[in-house]
Amino acid sequence: MSDQHTKTVTELRQELMDAVDGIAEALTIQAPADEAHRTLSPETVKTLEDAGMFRLKLPRALGGLEADPTTQLLAIEALSHANSAAGWCAMVGSTAVGLPGAFLPDAAIEQMFPDGRIPLGAIAAMPIGKTEIVDGGYILSGRWPFGSGVRHSEWIAAGAMVMRGETPERRMMVFPTASAQLHDNWQVAGLKGTGSCDFSVERLFVPEPFSWDLLNDTQSRGGPLYHISVPGFVANEHAGFALGVGRHALNSFTEREVEKKRGFTDKLSSLAARPAVQKMIGSAELRLRAARALAIEVNDAAWQAVCAGSVPSNRLQGELRAVATHCTDVALDVVTQAFRYSGGGAIYTDNILQQCLRDLNVAAQHLIVSEIAYENLGQMILGAPDVNPMQ
Repeated sequence: MSDQHTKTVTELRQELMDAVDGIAEALTIQAPADEAHRTLSPETVKTLEDAGMFRLKLPRALGGLEADPTTQLLAIEALSHANSAAGWCAMVGSTAVGLPGAFLPDAAIEQMFPDGRIPLGAIAAMPIGKTEIVDGGYILSGRWPFGSGVRHSEWIAAGAMVMRGETPERRMMVFPTASAQLHDNWQVAGLKGTGSCDFSVERLFVPEPFSWDLLNDTQSRGGPLYHISVPGFVANEHAGFALGVGRHALNSFTEREVEKKRGFTDKLSSLAARPAVQKMIGSAELRLRAARALAIEVNDAAWQAVCAGSVPSNRLQGELRAVATHCTDVALDVVTQAFRYSGGGAIYTDNILQQCLRDLNVAAQHLIVSEIAYENLGQMILGAPDVNPMQ
């Protein structure tokens, strides 16, 4: 891609979506191999990397795209439509280099991005790690689950708790993947191709420059994107993933399944002729489009806020997370209905509907899209004070 510093949001979005269109077919072809190997194939990783999909959230100063939230959402949606594991790893991988790229000091950046080369990353933000404060940094130990993309990563960012006196501090610790032990435990129902196995370290020294306070530090580089903070900074990608998988299922059903005939009599009608199926398709179409429009509306509002020099309000952060949950719920219902109406043929591994069903059910287990997001937003609407949108 050409110099991103001079591009408008519209220009960057069009260029990025053209890039996604250019790799969609290859990603779809590679999807069975990704699933079979329980991690992205080298071909899939290279396809994503060459198209810039791991640079969505990286500061432009480091060669990233620093794309606005809605553009990120649309790119992840399209990638997930083509290959759900690739879409998931692109969203995680872009955050895994984007956040360190924005928040780490220059001393760490020089090592993580040697000679300007952009590495591949993995991230697990839950503050599972235990630390000891030592001269020059920290001694880190812990085991983190759900290391999506860790098998093809070069660097890991992992959450840990640091105690300074009686004050707990949630810090991200960044270290080479080669310093960690990877555990081959990704035997799962869905998102098999993401390679989201556990990783661990034991008494690893992490220099101070390779850490940052996830909730309180100010960015070292980059523009307004990094003022969005969590959960909004990552909620958009979950919305995009769900919408992409949901759309894939609905399109596959209407294009490949509706001419099937089910039953025992000699006067069978196609699924397309059944009023119940017609209603399902019409309702699913509108609900997916409505959820998508809402996600774009809320993420555009967050972008407008940070571009105007403010940060998203607590209420807007609550909406950003809740709308990702809503997109996931809508898409999951659409996928479930498409799978059910398709009949016995949907259960075979060569039918995309069973993979959409498995992958989206696994994605729905993520904390960001938990039903707690609705509870938080409801409390905010009712005027409860001090509601944490990440609780």
